[in-house]
Amino acid sequence: MAGGSREHNTITSNIATQLQTRLRGSGCQVFVSDMKVRVETDNVFNYPDVVVTCNSQDTEKLFLTKPCLIVEVLSLSTENIDRRERLLTYKKIEDLQEYVLVSQDEIKVELYRKDRDNNWIKYILGKDDLIILNSVNLQLTMTEVYEDVLNV
Repeated sequence: MAGGSREHNTITSNIATQLQTRLRGSGCQVFVSDMKVRVETDNVFNYPDVVVTCNSQDTEKLFLTKPCLIVEVLSLSTENIDRRERLLTYKKIEDLQEYVLVSQDEIKVELYRKDRDNNWIKYILGKDDLIILNSVNLQLTMTEVYEDVLNV
């Protein structure tokens, strides 16, 4: 989202920094807002706040087609789109394992995870929870996500 708030930008940066640091050398790549994701079935392009691909065949220069993790930081102008349209669209990406929605106004994270039968399960996480990201085999604390934004 162009022109996002200070909180939106800080949370996005916190998440991307943690992922980049901890995934270094793993073969996974972390991208922020300027990298498009193409949903091939719909020929739709979106710009997620944070996106990770671990697929060596995801080689297009200007967009990704095989992300395993997508993170959106919610804002008033995009919240409904992120929860409905993008969720439905992103679920069509075969390699996507997790879709994460992060509130910028309260310590709350919604994690959508694909199970072994390709069903999507929603988890709501709060202040005392860890964000366990199976798609990239790591976990984030709420303190890491909300550093310099909200008191955890």
